Amino acid sequence: MKENVMTVPELAKYLKMKPVTIYKHAQGGKLPGFKVGATWRFKRRSIDKWIADQENGKENSSRE
Repeated sequence: MKENVMTVPELAKYLKMKPVTIYKHAQGGKLPGFKVGATWRFKRRSIDKWIADQENGKENSSRE
């Protein structure tokens, strides 16, 4: 069973990006994520939707 919520390192591995890039995009509202205390978390379904939107030429800066 896949995890539904990812940390920055997990998302970086999933997207094949550097963690610092994940932080920058999350802070800038370019990635759908939320903070738990001082740490970022990302729902897999929101990230998968964001990827699909990117493929379709849409920008999605909503946060769940």
